[in-house]
Amino acid sequence: MTDRDAIREHLKYYRDLGVLGATTDPAWRVRTEGFSAAVAGSEQAAARVNGEGPVEPDANVDAAGALAALRTHIGDCTRCKLHTLGRTQVVFGSGNPNADLMFVGEAPGADEDEQGVPFIGRAGQLLTKIIEAIDLRREDVYIANVIKCRPPANRNPEPDEVATCEPFLAQQIAIVRPRVIVALGTFAAHLLLRTDAPISRIRGVVHEYQGASLIPTFHPAYLLRSPDRKRDVWDDMKKVRALLNDRP
Repeated sequence: MTDRDAIREHLKYYRDLGVLGATTDPAWRVRTEGFSAAVAGSEQAAARVNGEGPVEPDANVDAAGALAALRTHIGDCTRCKLHTLGRTQVVFGSGNPNADLMFVGEAPGADEDEQGVPFIGRAGQLLTKIIEAIDLRREDVYIANVIKCRPPANRNPEPDEVATCEPFLAQQIAIVRPRVIVALGTFAAHLLLRTDAPISRIRGVVHEYQGASLIPTFHPAYLLRSPDRKRDVWDDMKKVRALLNDRP
């Protein structure tokens, strides 16, 4: 594929979303200062973890260090049955520990299980484009799943698996402290909002979640099957962008 073909495909994707323009405002590229310093402190924070108690956010520990400590605490997890059902590794989360925007999905798929990074398969590539459509980069946001291990054949997580893994997601959110959370798909939305309402009814609605604004939207994997819903997701992401732009 030539560079011109690549650009054409890129523009076609945004046209399908319904994007009518883009911003050149450099402020969208400026993220939280101190990110590098946070990463540098991760080993020190990780060393604080021992035992099986929960890792509590500590005002004296940087976010990257606290996330590293939580990851160390989880280890090569054997707390639920998923470790016996074919998963390769724990898929913890990735991105900016100080992100204003956090995405929460359901569970890792085959590509994620192989590489240990959330949302890197076809659905993840689409998510990256969605992030770029609101003038951010993937490294600007934080991405995690409710379940940290791949369920066999990508089935839905079962209640005992959720009960085991949900506290780790809650701690990730408490550490990152995003201003906006996007729940990707039915499962994440139902869990975070404690509802069983159809995703088609609750998507795009702004909810409050532990001090953050939470917006449910369709999962990127669903968009691969139903590309006609991309415009709905673009409408939802415009609300996300407006919330991020409305700084206190």
